Amino acid sequence: MIFVLATSNSGKIREMRKILSELGVDVISRNELGIDIEIEESGSTFLENAMLKAEAICKASGLPAIADDSGLLADALGGEPGVYSSSYGGEHLSDSERCEFLLKNMKNVEQRGAKFVCTIVCAYPDGSVISAQGECCGIITDSPRGTGGFGYDPVFIAHGMDKTMAELLPEEKNALSHRAAALRNLAPKLVVRS
Repeated sequence: MIFVLATSNSGKIREMRKILSELGVDVISRNELGIDIEIEESGSTFLENAMLKAEAICKASGLPAIADDSGLLADALGGEPGVYSSSYGGEHLSDSERCEFLLKNMKNVEQRGAKFVCTIVCAYPDGSVISAQGECCGIITDSPRGTGGFGYDPVFIAHGMDKTMAELLPEEKNALSHRAAALRNLAPKLVVRS
C-alpha cells in the first residue's frame, strides 16, 4: 500500500521519506500527485492539526495520508511556541528569524529545558484514523549553530548530544528526532492496518 505525505515542506518530506522507507513503508508526496490545497491549521493541539491535514489530503488523493504536526516547547516560556511553532513571531518570518525571536525571548533565561513534540496521523479513505506521538528532550542554545535540518534545529541540543540538531548528520538526527520517534511508533500500526 502506498501512503501520501500530507506535507509540502521539503525538509519534512525528505526526513519522513527516509525514515518510513527504512521501516518498509512506501510513500509519495502530495506534490508528486499535484495536490496543491491550502489546509488551515485551526486546531489547538498537535493531534487536531495533524488530523485536519491527513483527512484533507486523504480526501483529495483517495489514498491513505500521513500528516504530522510538531513543534518546540520551551519550559521557560510555558510551552511556547508549541502548536504555533511555525508561525511564532509572525507568519512572515524565516526559520532563522524565528530562531532569533525565540532566543530573544529567552535572553537571560538560565533554565533552558525544552522538547520537540511530534504527532503523526494516518487517515484512511474508509474514515478510520491511527496516530502516534514522539518526543525529543533537550535544551535551547544561546545562539544558532549548524546549517543542516530546518525549523528550530540550529538552537536545539538533544539530551546526550553536544551538537545542535542542525549540526548532526541526517542519519544521526533521524535516529533521535521527535518525528523519527513518532514514525517508528506509527509504522507497526500502518503495517497491521495494511
